[in-house]
Amino acid sequence: MKKWLIPVIIIVVLGLVIYNMTVGFNNNAVEMREDAKTAWSNVESSYQRRNDLIGNLVKTVQGAADFERTTLTEVIEARAKATSVNIDANNLTSEAISNFQQAQSGLSGALSRLLVTVERYPDLKANQNFLNLQSQLEGTENRINVARDRYNTQVGEYEKYTNKFPNSIFAGWFGFEEMTRYEADAGSENAPDVDFDFN
Repeated sequence: MKKWLIPVIIIVVLGLVIYNMTVGFNNNAVEMREDAKTAWSNVESSYQRRNDLIGNLVKTVQGAADFERTTLTEVIEARAKATSVNIDANNLTSEAISNFQQAQSGLSGALSRLLVTVERYPDLKANQNFLNLQSQLEGTENRINVARDRYNTQVGEYEKYTNKFPNSIFAGWFGFEEMTRYEADAGSENAPDVDFDFN
């Protein structure tokens, strides 16, 4: 065997090993990133379900002729704002998610005020359509929470994979950037004030 052949074989073998490592990394990272994007789409889908239900809830509440119009207006405006904030799954930055979350929080607050105000209207509270919609909204809020948790889990898996050595080097080479987790609203760690004064 010629002396120059051994170094060539070593270089070829090392080249194949590095090629397989980088291809394997790239394919796994792509799959994990796409899973996280799909999980984000499920978060948006859950919020869309809530927005659709709120439209039906507002129509049902509007049937109560003497219902407070300002409360309904707040819900309608918050719903319009929440549905106008969209995020491209390829741009899941902390700023984009924060804007989305802020719009959704405004809708949640307006919806909470609407449901508290409903307590003053016994006929509306007894309306089967309203009770059904209220129940569906509660279930949807649970779905939203589950979807956000699943999204964060997918992002966590992607982040762990792309930040481990030597994957972190490959992530830089191939442009795999950090993804943003969904975070709680500021101040949500504090217990809310409960006020049952309807006067």
